[in-house]
Amino acid sequence: MKSTGIIRKMDDLGRIVIPMELRRIFGISSNDELEIFVDSDRIVLQKHEPTCVFCNSMDNLSEHKEKQICGKCLADLKKQGSS
Repeated sequence: MKSTGIIRKMDDLGRIVIPMELRRIFGISSNDELEIFVDSDRIVLQKHEPTCVFCNSMDNLSEHKEKQICGKCLADLKKQGSS
């Protein structure tokens, strides 16, 4: 892991500010969603990229009841429903 040399204090509500230069590098805008992961003793932030709820594909996504479903899985579901 590479150190940036940037240190930020957490406020009373547990918030930190991600520096503008890092947001630019990683393409993070003000209303983007970030996923939070835990890797042993580390907290990892990653820009959220929607994926299919069934197969994790990022191709041809549509939303159904606030869940993302790819075209292939949607076709499989329709095929199973007509059987």
